[in-house]
Amino acid sequence: MIAVKGGKILSMNKTGFFDNTVILIEGEFIIEMGQNLEIPEGCQIIDASGKYICPGFIDAHTHTGLEEEIYQIEGDDVNESTDPITPQLRALDGINFSDLAFEDALRGGVTRSMVMPGSANIIGGQAVFVKHLASSMENMVYKEPWGLKAALGENPKRVYGGQKKCPRTRMANASLLREAFYIAAQALEKQDLPAKEKYAQEAVFKVLKKEMPLLLHAHRADDILTALRIKDEFDIDLIIQHGTEAFLVADELLRRNVPVFLGPLLVNRAKVEMKEVSFKTAALLAERGVEFSFITDHPVIPIEHLRLCAALAVREGLDENLALRAISSIPAKLLGVGDELGSIEKGKRADLLIFDAHPFDYCSRIEMLMVDGEVWGDKHEQR
Repeated sequence: MIAVKGGKILSMNKTGFFDNTVILIEGEFIIEMGQNLEIPEGCQIIDASGKYICPGFIDAHTHTGLEEEIYQIEGDDVNESTDPITPQLRALDGINFSDLAFEDALRGGVTRSMVMPGSANIIGGQAVFVKHLASSMENMVYKEPWGLKAALGENPKRVYGGQKKCPRTRMANASLLREAFYIAAQALEKQDLPAKEKYAQEAVFKVLKKEMPLLLHAHRADDILTALRIKDEFDIDLIIQHGTEAFLVADELLRRNVPVFLGPLLVNRAKVEMKEVSFKTAALLAERGVEFSFITDHPVIPIEHLRLCAALAVREGLDENLALRAISSIPAKLLGVGDELGSIEKGKRADLLIFDAHPFDYCSRIEMLMVDGEVWGDKHEQR
């Protein structure tokens, strides 16, 4: 059993901020919290006096282990660019769990992330939710599959247009995505399907049955509107990925309760679609009531800089508490794991960070990191 005592707790729940509270951890979970809590004998005590304690950060959109930052394992494993419709692919099968980025994530306080295929394809495959500290590589898998990746806009046009194949236009992008859902919806009505067809479409079936969301890459406002039309037609759960121009269609997103995984923001205008990229977008979405979380799109932005992205949005007008929630409790909620992660509460998983100053202080450092009750450094070498 571990007891964390003292410190200023940034709980990221309705309780807000409180001081000098004891957090008792047994196994993977927080089992008790209280200001006058008696610490059982034999506990490992972590004294956080004068420090800041917050839940582990969650990056809801990365390519960690698929698109490795400084070296490649037999080439690029993030995009299967031979077919624009590949819902049967699983990101999990392409991840190199020895990627240095998993340790970088811990160094930045990111304890879990969603890893997904790239955006070359109209439907690219299934995402996996991973944790960054575990007793083995296999145990790094937290939830799988956990969403179906899709894309509109420039990327599929560029990849397949360059091959003289469909899609070469935004019209074809939308048509292929719509066709995939139409065919799957018709197939769901059949009692018996050929095994190959069932295998290929199983992930689309799960989206149609609202068992997992569609994670749709869209920067420009017109692509976001196309995505919303398809959501309306097939009544699916949708999360916009990137959302560079989401502020231009905020009312439509709000009307349908569609959130945004916002980012990458700490970048140049690498594509025409990103001409409106700005840290001010977060405050604009917040003002209109659109839910969002910050993402790095690692390796586009190194995953350890997730909290820096949130801090820079505060400089541009976003409420500080909301910015912290947008890398903790909000992504946990949007990914359907808010009952386990994202805040410091009794009964939740013990993903905790202790900072020597406020997390948004650019000089602050992590003094202790814990994932599922396991302290980084206890049994793990830190570079």
